[in-house]
Amino acid sequence: MPVRTFEFKDHRLKLLDQRKLPCVETWVECGNARKVYWAIQNMVVRGAPAIGVAGGYGLYLGIAAWRGDRKCFLKELHRVAEYLKSSRPTGVNLRNVIDAIVARIEKKKETDVNSLKRFVLEEARKAHREDDQICRAIGRYGAKLFKNGEGVLTHCNAGGLATSGYGTALGVIYGCQEKGKTLDVYADETRPLLQGARLTAWELKKSGIKATVICDNMAASLMRSGKIDRIVVGADRIAANGDTANKIGTYNLAVLARVHKIPFYIAAPSTTFDFKITSGKQIPIEERHGEEITDGFGRKTVPLGVKVWNPAFDVTPHAYIAAFITEAGVLRPPFSRSFKKLKAGLEMS
Repeated sequence: MPVRTFEFKDHRLKLLDQRKLPCVETWVECGNARKVYWAIQNMVVRGAPAIGVAGGYGLYLGIAAWRGDRKCFLKELHRVAEYLKSSRPTGVNLRNVIDAIVARIEKKKETDVNSLKRFVLEEARKAHREDDQICRAIGRYGAKLFKNGEGVLTHCNAGGLATSGYGTALGVIYGCQEKGKTLDVYADETRPLLQGARLTAWELKKSGIKATVICDNMAASLMRSGKIDRIVVGADRIAANGDTANKIGTYNLAVLARVHKIPFYIAAPSTTFDFKITSGKQIPIEERHGEEITDGFGRKTVPLGVKVWNPAFDVTPHAYIAAFITEAGVLRPPFSRSFKKLKAGLEMS
């Protein structure tokens, strides 16, 4: 794997602290659901697939010490599940992973609570393994779209740090690397928390891939210069019509890509699709504390008393998206047709 994000051992979830990168590589240990909630909410771990995996382990940690009968256990399992799902509202992977584990537990006839606990842990580990397999499939399918020597722009971080260790958007770049294709990679710094500058650049460097970091407001000039052939980003939630929520600033790139006639791709696992909502208008957008802008990284850059607006995500309309790169293949417009197979697979799981 390009990077290691998680480690679950001795009833402890260890998370690489992404707030400290690229300067310090340090780990945070979580021994209960409250600590996992805190780690998700405070972006020790971030990226929709990674949050989903962390949530699965958090669910186990939340019930590991529980004592009681099956009925009380299931009640507590639901309580912990709802608690963890409330940590960050926009990304849907957290909900999907936790709900899937709870649903499978409810179907089991087992009455021994210790056996049920072990099953929760097994399901969390399964979600961890499956995410890695899914991301590698995304990388293989995505690599087919890119030609050797092309320029590619990405936004935020959708690599191993945002998943179980391989990545979605960066997984496509790793897939190209494995096929012997060399890309000219550009990474938006991604204000206000600089996930592109701090995390994507760090991750690509560790993987031996050269990258150039640009400020977010340089993207249009870069496209006009002819240096960008394709854009690939990740996603936090995808509606049934293809409208996609991703890190704030993604919509900007999609509009610019349309003007400059550059293909704009979303790389995401099936767990990021939310077929329960019809459009992006129904996606809740998390608004984070204004201090991330006014006092970013401990330095005040906005005068006292001045208001700020700090949405963590925006929604890109499906009409601006050339294709979705998933573990089931590349899905192209009309999405009402290409999504059918993916939806059917999710309903069967």
